Amino acid sequence: MVEQESPQIFPAATGAQAQAELRRVRPVERDEVGEPRPFPRLRQWLNREGSAYAFLSMYAVLFIVFIVVPVVVAIGLSFTFFDTIQPPTFNGLRNYIVLLTQDDIFMRYVLPNTIKFAVLVGPGGYVLAFMLAWILAQLPKKPRTVLALILYSPSMTTGVAMAVVWKTLFSGDQNGYLNSFLMGLNIIQEPIQWLQSPDYLMTIMIVVTLWSSMGIGFLAMLAGILEINPELYEVGALDGISNRFQEIVHITIPSMKPQMLFGAVMAIVGTFQAGAIGVTLSGGNPTPQYAGQLIVNHIEDFGFLRYEMGYAAAVSVVLLLMVLFFARVANRLFGS
Repeated sequence: MVEQESPQIFPAATGAQAQAELRRVRPVERDEVGEPRPFPRLRQWLNREGSAYAFLSMYAVLFIVFIVVPVVVAIGLSFTFFDTIQPPTFNGLRNYIVLLTQDDIFMRYVLPNTIKFAVLVGPGGYVLAFMLAWILAQLPKKPRTVLALILYSPSMTTGVAMAVVWKTLFSGDQNGYLNSFLMGLNIIQEPIQWLQSPDYLMTIMIVVTLWSSMGIGFLAMLAGILEINPELYEVGALDGISNRFQEIVHITIPSMKPQMLFGAVMAIVGTFQAGAIGVTLSGGNPTPQYAGQLIVNHIEDFGFLRYEMGYAAAVSVVLLLMVLFFARVANRLFGS
């Protein structure tokens, strides 16, 4: 009878011994002359993910230089008095206190105008862009492409179009198209100063902005609708969906939430930065009797006309907080 050898029991290896054993077993990267290469794990990480970070590095640098740094500088300047001549002097929360308690123009005109403009143009332009995108998606490819280009083109030529088309249409003399048309029908007896009257300026600003709101968000919605699988509508019909409105609510919108979120963010940003419209139409900043004065115009007024950079920075921080708030709301509605 052969006696079996009992297995040898080795004492538990210490941490240093285990690491030495791993180094002995694991192959060591060596260069051409056989010397061990330094930082092997770093080299492995660079070979695996270095190219991706190299592509992102330029975007990261541009983002930091043109987005992060200006925001940080604006926040810092908002706590100072700075007139671009003397060095900034710290004044605490004085700019914000003056903005909320002593700036009558901001509280009586700028803030109400901005809220009215944002409520009508933001959701209005967003819903209009979705409706037009959905209608175009039902058309054949060639007419859809032509109409999409026609609707998108105003967003590319907004400044030129406002200066040429809209100022000619709403010109305050009898040669203006609208005045000439109304006087020809005997609706009015003398020309109306459409772009200088506080009663009409805001309405015209809203119309012009809606006309030029079919931008990138509109194209994103159109692309999202076209990417939806048609079989989903067939399955929905089997489940009881009987009309187009139910298809939009239960299939179209849930299937394109990323595009809806992108369109909402673009609508929010475009609405709050649309201060140039009132200045371009009326011809000056501030607008007549502050009828079309928005927060962006208020920032330009104090920053580039009065050179109160610290106060203008405080107003810009308030604008940034408003944009972030509405962007957060949009993310809650359409974020996945």
